[in-house]
Amino acid sequence: MISTQFIRRVTLKRETVETFDRYPFSLPAIRSLDHIDLHPKVTFFVGENGSGKSTLLEAVAVSLGFNAEGGSRNFRFSTRSSHSPLHEHLRITRGSERPRDGFFLRAESFYNVATEIEKLDAGPGDSAPLADAYGGRSLHEQSHGESFLNLVMHRFRGRGVYILDEPESALSPQRQLAVLSRIHDLVGEGSQFLIATHSPILMAYPDTRIYQCSADGISRIAYEDTEHFQVTRDFLSNPTRMLQILLHRDA
Repeated sequence: MISTQFIRRVTLKRETVETFDRYPFSLPAIRSLDHIDLHPKVTFFVGENGSGKSTLLEAVAVSLGFNAEGGSRNFRFSTRSSHSPLHEHLRITRGSERPRDGFFLRAESFYNVATEIEKLDAGPGDSAPLADAYGGRSLHEQSHGESFLNLVMHRFRGRGVYILDEPESALSPQRQLAVLSRIHDLVGEGSQFLIATHSPILMAYPDTRIYQCSADGISRIAYEDTEHFQVTRDFLSNPTRMLQILLHRDA
């Protein structure tokens, strides 16, 4: 099964890195990185803000030919060149299969992707509007959550590589469940996902591989051992007690 997945392994070409004392190579998750074996269905990257999970995901996306700000491989716009040079030092081991679709969703720059889609639709040509693939109307005329959901529901066509950086950032819990269901449908159609997330809802998807980026480096972790799961479980099991501790109030 693994031999036919789209992306099998991500390797840091350590011999090409001049120094590990500068960003992004100074990040513990990158400094300790040798290689990561990806799951043929879904691979999650978790960790605190600034741990390096989004930096690594961006570098993988750029190495695969995606625009650093997001979109499909056909998107070539740039509003601000801010991505790290990490992609220049990665080796992507591919499987024997080739995807027929792909998309890089980066929550922090999705506004720029929406603007580029409007710009392309306003240009010359008789092709169907790109907005048709995103719910039938401009992404700027939808709420942030609606645009994210419509992207996953309508633009993702199956048998693709989908790289999602914090897709839950604009989604309610109910819509996270909807996205989880859609991911399952797309996996059933032969798709592969790489997802950086803080959402214990999304990372609960079964039969996956979870990598934790931390001060100790990057390593495999079980879902129940993630801080996201444990903190959420402890809070929901006794929110009154947790609030008393957090707010320093007497019981």
